[in-house]
Amino acid sequence: MPVNTRGAILRSAPGKWEVVDLVADDPQPGELQVKLAASGLCHSDDHVATGDMPVGKYPFLGGHEGAGVVTAVGPGTKGFSEGDHVVFSFLPGCGRCRYCANGQQYICDSGANLLVGSRWDDAESFRIQTSDGASVGQMCGLGTFAEVTTVDVRSTVKIPDDIPLEVACLVGCGVGTGWGTAVQAGEVRAGDTVIVMGIGGIGINAVQGAAHAGASHVIAVDPVAFKREKAQEFGATHSFASIEEAAEFGRSVTNGQGADKALVTVGVLKGEHVAQAFEAIGKGGRVVITGLGDLTDVGIPINPSMLALFTKEIRGALFGDQNPSSDMLKMLRLYQEGKLKLDELITNRYELDDINQGYEDLHAGKNLRGVIVYD
Repeated sequence: MPVNTRGAILRSAPGKWEVVDLVADDPQPGELQVKLAASGLCHSDDHVATGDMPVGKYPFLGGHEGAGVVTAVGPGTKGFSEGDHVVFSFLPGCGRCRYCANGQQYICDSGANLLVGSRWDDAESFRIQTSDGASVGQMCGLGTFAEVTTVDVRSTVKIPDDIPLEVACLVGCGVGTGWGTAVQAGEVRAGDTVIVMGIGGIGINAVQGAAHAGASHVIAVDPVAFKREKAQEFGATHSFASIEEAAEFGRSVTNGQGADKALVTVGVLKGEHVAQAFEAIGKGGRVVITGLGDLTDVGIPINPSMLALFTKEIRGALFGDQNPSSDMLKMLRLYQEGKLKLDELITNRYELDDINQGYEDLHAGKNLRGVIVYD
């Protein structure tokens, strides 16, 4: 039987989250119904609320960073049972397409409908309804801003029962994206000088990743003093309020050359951020762009000849080039071994009804990661 639940939806953008009664459908073959324990308040959902990232279906249920307990398993669905503890991946992995076969699950073909909010294989098929029967889109096919949701197994990873779900949820987006931006996409090496631009839920984990990889200088950049202080608790060796100060320091410790890597993890990406990072790296350096902004913005004000003359690189990264079905479990193992901080990332906990306050706190620079905790 479909389950009555509550969730935070947008009816239009720009807009505010509205907590309403919803209905989660029974899971179909290849699907699960999950009772959420926790959901991270990621900036990507805020990009949907501001209209920076247009979606294909309203009403639209937010949330893509969550963990919970399986309450129902679709017919013929193997590998999962009621009571399993699971973490959602905001990127699905089919395991069969060209990209999954190449070890690039983060760009699996199944992700084509991420912002439509539908089932992966059918853009007209939805699993959440309003109380009056209207179909609701689900952020990244998940919708973790709901007490109960129905999802595809391609977006679900089973985890050990002894890992707290409210911290486990963080590896489904923010932790993996930031960590992978440094370790996989950035290929930070021992002895590197690394600049991390923007210390939010992504950037703080890029700091952790760069430190774990052995960077000799991990330089955090953020105008908010609280975030600069936190960055040094997570492995930053230095912190500055501006990229200009950070770039100058990077040159001072590299014989005038500049940083080896600049990781762009700002909350609202602009072309000028990429240009600043490009200027901050030295010969053979790499800029990795993970932040998002207005999807209609175009243009990066750099001198393109410098790409060849100084063999600099600019590249994008989605989920930090990580493969969710394997790398999320690796991150949780690092957490269990004391090598990855998760508990310390949670700055504030909120009830579902306080979701808009959570995003106000995000905008005010008060949170590394706010988390909705469900009963």
